[in-house]
Amino acid sequence: MNSPGLRLVFAGTPEFAVPCLEACRASGAEVVAVYTQPDRPAGRGRKLTPSPVKQAALAAGLAVEQPESLKSAEAQQALAAYRPDLLVVVAYGLILPRKVLAIPRLACWNVHASLLPRWRGAAPIQRAILAGDRESGVDLMQMEAGLDTGPVLLQRRTPIAREDTGGSLHDRLSQLGAEVLADGLRRLLAGEKLTATPQPAEGVTYAHKLDKAEARLDFGQSAIELERQVRAFDPWPVAEGEIAGELLRIWAAQAIELDHHATPGSVLATGRNGIDLACGRGALRVTALQRAGGKRIGAIDYLNARPELRQLR
Repeated sequence: MNSPGLRLVFAGTPEFAVPCLEACRASGAEVVAVYTQPDRPAGRGRKLTPSPVKQAALAAGLAVEQPESLKSAEAQQALAAYRPDLLVVVAYGLILPRKVLAIPRLACWNVHASLLPRWRGAAPIQRAILAGDRESGVDLMQMEAGLDTGPVLLQRRTPIAREDTGGSLHDRLSQLGAEVLADGLRRLLAGEKLTATPQPAEGVTYAHKLDKAEARLDFGQSAIELERQVRAFDPWPVAEGEIAGELLRIWAAQAIELDHHATPGSVLATGRNGIDLACGRGALRVTALQRAGGKRIGAIDYLNARPELRQLR
């Protein structure tokens, strides 16, 4: 049953935010508008493509707004005209000026995919895997002017498994984000006052935006660091490394403890289990890869295409 008492504006852009939009719709609050970034060129044809949030909002018959920025007085007046009680922001991708934060009657909430204050910023999921963190989670946070600095209202935690990729952790945190938001909305609609816990001053780290240049593997690093890189950059931007002179996308690999004196990047052994590459410490066993212009294949299929490598033991 809709509650006319809570007018909610949702702001989000990527696939990560879609379950949170659905949680808002299911909460009983009235979603009066959805803000998302303007359509961007995508795919080989560079055709203008609506964001996943826009697609979900249109399918639900919701009003959609796509300002290039929220800094202008005109954009702020348009938002204020919706008379929101609550603004919920999930991976929106635009800076919210202080004047925008003051528009909702009650508050601005943000769902962030880390355990704050660790990994404030743009790429918390991948940075957690790269750093070897054993745990991640989502915070429902009260927004303020700083970057992910606001007090935390609710939190959900999840372990990071050795086999987790950027994709698998993204999907799990996306669902956890929807759960923590649904819990917060349920409590708010029931008249409960949520406790806002300030973030501790210690343990602040920043999750800088991913750069495609980071995808290149440096075999002078340890095998476990390279394994984390491969996992963190699946499905984007995908790790890249050379095998016997050919630059390949490396989709799956695992670190192996192995003493050797080989040059980093050289092929140590090949077989049904994969291709073992020398690292600064240990070896990286590549199990899935992709040639230029090709599709993702298993290591054994790659070895069939390069028989000279199959002679190695």
